[in-house]
Amino acid sequence: MPLYEHVFIARQDLSNAQAEGLIEHFSAVLTDNGGKLVESEYWGVKTMAYKINKNRKGHYAFLKTDAPADAVQEMERLMRLHDDVMRVLTIKVEAHEDGPSIQMQKRDERGERGDRGDRGDRPERRERRN
Repeated sequence: MPLYEHVFIARQDLSNAQAEGLIEHFSAVLTDNGGKLVESEYWGVKTMAYKINKNRKGHYAFLKTDAPADAVQEMERLMRLHDDVMRVLTIKVEAHEDGPSIQMQKRDERGERGDRGDRGDRPERRERRN
């Protein structure tokens, strides 16, 4: 069966237990339609880049699934109809990564970003400063 990763954002005024209950509800929908939940992560309440439905924050959840396309479509349809879910993103992947997602890793475990080239003493900056 194909592998998928799903991220959804629920309203900020839900409790943590209600947001985690949404994860259980949608994983049950998936398993009822022949799919399997490989792993789920609750990322917590995070600030969004822009307002969605007058909300500045939302409960983020991440699901890794192994399911047929029909089961994923049904789960997405129910997510989009649910009043508490604001956004849904589903991506088909070749393989699930082992371990926790980037959001769940500690900053020091992520590793260095490296030099992006946008900082430091570039010659054109030194010339302008003089």
